[in-house]
Amino acid sequence: MVRADLNKRAGEVAGMFDEVAGGYDRTNSVLSFGLDGLWRAATVRAAAPLGGERVLDLAAGTGASSAALSRGGATVVAADFSPGMIEVGRRRHPDIEFVEADAAALPFDDAEFDVVTISFGLRNVEDPRAALAEMSRVLKPGGRVVVCEFSTPRLPIFRTAYDAYLRVVMPAVVRLASSNSAAYGYLAESIRDWPDQETLSRWLRGAGFSRVAHRDLTLGVVALHRGRKPAAVRRHRRASADTTAGSAGDTATGSTPVTPMVEPTTTPVAPPQPAPADPDAPAAPDGEVVTGSEAAPIVLPTITPAEPAASASSDDDRAGGGAADAHHDRSADPGSDA
Repeated sequence: MVRADLNKRAGEVAGMFDEVAGGYDRTNSVLSFGLDGLWRAATVRAAAPLGGERVLDLAAGTGASSAALSRGGATVVAADFSPGMIEVGRRRHPDIEFVEADAAALPFDDAEFDVVTISFGLRNVEDPRAALAEMSRVLKPGGRVVVCEFSTPRLPIFRTAYDAYLRVVMPAVVRLASSNSAAYGYLAESIRDWPDQETLSRWLRGAGFSRVAHRDLTLGVVALHRGRKPAAVRRHRRASADTTAGSAGDTATGSTPVTPMVEPTTTPVAPPQPAPADPDAPAAPDGEVVTGSEAAPIVLPTITPAEPAASASSDDDRAGGGAADAHHDRSADPGSDA
């Protein structure tokens, strides 16, 4: 009987999950009083996979979360470091691609996926920050990451009750529901040892993700984190002066281009328009916490007068000023509380 410890050596943790693979989903439902299905649904809503997108589901286990993510038409790759879990998953979900992979050293190309999710698996990785960096690497620019993980209840009285559940009630239930109670002893230890919501948010920002936010599920027993890989910066090249030489209406002597005469014009300036909504940033729901530099500052519009247009015929021809639009970043909705 394999029993991992908090050193979280990949071989030991994978071997432990191999032994519990057959009854893993049933035991999880019992231990969570059926809430695991609600947490899974919240994760799918936060990821919001679209038809045609490629989704990487890490720590996929037997594929329950992968199947839920694929229902909208996305192509899902289920990855796990436990061969036993993958074997069970392939039998249950033959239409989903399963790959044996370590989250801290993914066997995928850069910018290969639109979405990366990991549910209740990040705390089982020996180096979770390396795993977050790998998630960023395999995401396309603008791609989304969603992390669903056990966390720290906010209310002191509930936190005390939850700790008592982990120490006393869970071991008793596991002895009845699982053939490997030692494995679930590790589960309780890893939950108590896992950092709080703010620490995981800092790790996500440290891995390069932007728009990092989280919301608590079940009073903080679980926290749903999300972020985005920043979109690639578009660089505009300045047009070469040579491209204007010899254009229609221009004549040149030798190698020196002649600037054509341009009649003065009066260009009306459109009144300022409200900033368009950012399609990537729907309004933040109640209950979501945006931390760090991702909290959008209030930006006041700046009035910049335009230079007056030259006129050779009338003193009444003038150009108006314009106003810069204000843009407000908003957080994505990761779904409702379970």
